[in-house]
Amino acid sequence: MSVLDTINKNNLPKHLAIIMDGNGRWAKKQGLLRTIGHENGTKSVRVTIESCIKLGIENLTLYAFSTENWNRPKLEVKTLMKILINSLQKELNTFQENNIKLNAIGNIELMPKSAQKELLEVMEKTKNNSKMTLTLALSYGSREEIVNAVKRISDKVKNNIISIDAIDDSIINEHLYTQNLPDVDLLIRTSGEHRISNFLLWQIAYAELFFSEVMWPDFREEHLYEALISYQKRERRFGKTSEQIK
Repeated sequence: MSVLDTINKNNLPKHLAIIMDGNGRWAKKQGLLRTIGHENGTKSVRVTIESCIKLGIENLTLYAFSTENWNRPKLEVKTLMKILINSLQKELNTFQENNIKLNAIGNIELMPKSAQKELLEVMEKTKNNSKMTLTLALSYGSREEIVNAVKRISDKVKNNIISIDAIDDSIINEHLYTQNLPDVDLLIRTSGEHRISNFLLWQIAYAELFFSEVMWPDFREEHLYEALISYQKRERRFGKTSEQIK
């Protein structure tokens, strides 16, 4: 029996999110430039997408570039944007063949025009695909997302579009970047770091967390399966008791 056979296809996360960490350290350990680590990380992205399609996971969100990443050396940022453009161009056929819809969350307007153009074009071409939604978190920061949501809701309250008493979880969800996505069920972070790093803070309220020691460029199908098997062994109670769940 293969590892894949041990995974219960009826108990998969509806929304899997991954903090792809360790590209730079992977390269440094091998005496290579950090940018080489980012380039090798694209292989792991491809493997992960293919594995999720094989399993039937409906929503995959990848933390590709944070708001804080703009503070990195200019050459590294420029290279990351170039890798993004090249990857989108290369993977469009894969998205279409596998019925994958590309989505993006974050302050996209801060990105270079060329990257914005390529991203929006691929999103437009895949908008009717329905087997899986692949969301790239680009120029993304969860605190910024929440602040923006508060501002938009406050403006609607001010203009009597909604009342204060009407504000609840669903209203907040409607004003987040992820308004069309379900809450995260499983969050994976690679490279052995145990932090959330300002990623989907609202959306992971009841997510299961899995921290892998593997650097992102080395992350493969078997490592994803390991996280999923761990997820399926857990009891998700959402504040209830074990007896209530049973």
